[in-house]
Amino acid sequence: MTETNPQDRVADRRKEHSEPSLGRELFIIVVVALLLSFFVRTFLAQAFFVPSGSMENTLQIQDRILVSKLSNHFGEVQRGEIVVFSDPSNWLPEPEPASGIAGIMRNGLMWIGLLPSDTGKDLVKRVIGIGGDNVVCCDTDGRITLNGVSLVEPYLKPPGSTDQVQFNITVPQGRVFVMGDNRGDSSDSRFHLDEESGTVPLANIVGRVAYVIWPISSWSGEPIPDLFTNPALNNQPTPSASPASSDEAEPSPSES
Repeated sequence: MTETNPQDRVADRRKEHSEPSLGRELFIIVVVALLLSFFVRTFLAQAFFVPSGSMENTLQIQDRILVSKLSNHFGEVQRGEIVVFSDPSNWLPEPEPASGIAGIMRNGLMWIGLLPSDTGKDLVKRVIGIGGDNVVCCDTDGRITLNGVSLVEPYLKPPGSTDQVQFNITVPQGRVFVMGDNRGDSSDSRFHLDEESGTVPLANIVGRVAYVIWPISSWSGEPIPDLFTNPALNNQPTPSASPASSDEAEPSPSES
């Protein structure tokens, strides 16, 4: 009868302990990574797909954008920001529900933050007016006026016509008036004037678009355009001097 070498017994014991220990470590790493991803998605930043052409040529369909949530937590929404917000009142058609295992897994990965969000219930637009602002379409040159100042908007997709709907509204407090950069194909605040003057509650805003992160050829930051730094834009009219009426909107353009 052969006697087992003591060194072999020690090696066997180490092997028995190392295998389950490695499994536990891998499990902990995966769980921590998922928790960190969920934390980042919930409180810091979240990736989204651009769902439509309403923000061309600034954003292209299916661009991946990174949305910062820090401004929501530590600052205020500002004029000129591009923001992602959840549908305030049926601006979008009801999305198709996820089906099958692939759809459920895709929704789960989006919820955790490992995939860009593409739920069909989020929109991306530019903030034109904040609470108390008087927004009018249009001056004699067909430009939006904000608190009496005509906006020369270099980011508009050519030909840049913005007078598809005539209106004169004052943005309620706690809400914002938003428009797409592709004014001819953007179902934005102009086409929902019968509901709170077409404005979006601040509570619906997910965050500010900070970067285009994919494709690489489109990588860019999205700062607030200089035109919105004009101090004259802060001269909000008094409530008695700011009309809140609006003309009937034309049919809104289709927007996926």
